[in-house]
Amino acid sequence: MIRYVAKRLGISLLILLLGSLLLFVLVINSGDPLEDLRESNAPNRENLISQRIAYMRLDDPWYERYLTWLKGAAGCIVGQCDLGVDRKGQNVGAMVANAAGSTLRLVVLATVFAIVIGVTLGIITAIRQYSGFDYAVTFMAFVFFSLPVFWFAVLLKHYAAIEFNNWIVDAQISPPTIVIASAVLAFILVAALGGDWKRRLISFAVAFLVFGGALFYFDAVTWFRRPSIGLPIFAIVALAIAALVIAMSTGFGNKAVRNAVATTSVVGIVAYGLLRGTLMTNPSTGLLALCLLAAIATALISGFLWGGFSRRQAIGASFVWAILGSLLALADLVLSNWASYLKTQRRPIPTVGSETPNYDSTYWNHFIDGATHLVLPTIVLTLISVAAYTRYTRASMLDVLNQDYIRTARSKGISERKVITKHAFRNSLIPLATIVAFDFAGLIGGAVITETVFGWQGMGNMFNVGLNQVDPMPVMAFFLVTGTAAVVMNMVADLAYAFLDPRITR
Repeated sequence: MIRYVAKRLGISLLILLLGSLLLFVLVINSGDPLEDLRESNAPNRENLISQRIAYMRLDDPWYERYLTWLKGAAGCIVGQCDLGVDRKGQNVGAMVANAAGSTLRLVVLATVFAIVIGVTLGIITAIRQYSGFDYAVTFMAFVFFSLPVFWFAVLLKHYAAIEFNNWIVDAQISPPTIVIASAVLAFILVAALGGDWKRRLISFAVAFLVFGGALFYFDAVTWFRRPSIGLPIFAIVALAIAALVIAMSTGFGNKAVRNAVATTSVVGIVAYGLLRGTLMTNPSTGLLALCLLAAIATALISGFLWGGFSRRQAIGASFVWAILGSLLALADLVLSNWASYLKTQRRPIPTVGSETPNYDSTYWNHFIDGATHLVLPTIVLTLISVAAYTRYTRASMLDVLNQDYIRTARSKGISERKVITKHAFRNSLIPLATIVAFDFAGLIGGAVITETVFGWQGMGNMFNVGLNQVDPMPVMAFFLVTGTAAVVMNMVADLAYAFLDPRITR
């Protein structure tokens, strides 16, 4: 395995080196970096030209400029990066830190949501091949995949931001809207569940009543302006998640996994009940991170102690609950502070920027402010990626489900849940690993159009500005970050291959 990783890493570094050289030569020959100053009528034009020549080292040979950049970039290995300065004399390293941080906030959420939603829909459509739900998801996947990003972003700005901000002032839902929304949601749920017509009608009626009752209650108590989950509902939902994790992993017949997940969930519910007041009144990023680490540690210990012969499954299932339970707790804290945020921001869903300038408020209000700025661009990137993940997962699952060993597993009487989750799902992830790795690396490069429409100062914007100004330093810094991300994610994909398919060793 070590030889395999070293070989892949060496090839990737060689490609990075040759790519950086080619990019540097192309950028410096793409135009005149002094063009705007040559046409300027400023009285100090000559001084400005001399200053820019000094900053960009235009008097030096191109290979000396490149080798200087390469030496500074190589220093990143030991933590001493020197990416030079741009044509205005600004430190490019500081520019990269700000741009990469802005882009990562956007990319990580979009990628996680796209993977979870896309893989889930892909599995369901593969299991229910040629059903109405399969055709509907396939149709929507092609629609989202074909959507022009700028047009979709403008639609979201109007309907998901401007119209929502107008609606949230009163936050009232009319009875016809409740009926239509409940019917649509119930229809989607029934289409995914499937079954005979009798089962579908019963499921539709129950789902319609549940969704309708929930929307009626939310409207009656103006929940959308003063939302909150609360500890009792948190406990109920957390236990429901624990039951779902057990059912999807090994089933309730496996005592070890059942006890491990139950222990983790009970400890998590009790701990959150004790810490909720502190997290509401005296929060900090460090405290939240510590709580997450404690939840993961509890899951690992619980799975190890209860696991026995199913220790691996017990640890995995407990870990999944720890992550989902932590996200549920975070959602409760955010929703509990939503009313306070509305008092300071009357139009809560922004359309531009990554944060509100000069916004001075509490920790949770700042947290919500950053989250609301993520809503629109995250939806754009998520839906576009979901389309690809859904189609790839569906095709991969269908290929695996038609294999002989799947038919053999079914003939032995193994439950369909185990056939799907234990045998088919893992093998279907092998081709998907490549798509996920390179999609994430590509998004780190910056969704140029998305960042432009929503006014985000990310990696894509930095690359675009540097290229237009014939300034190689920001462009090379962009290449360094995105190229490194591509190498790392490619390595992750290779390791995922080795984990998913033990035959891959070199």
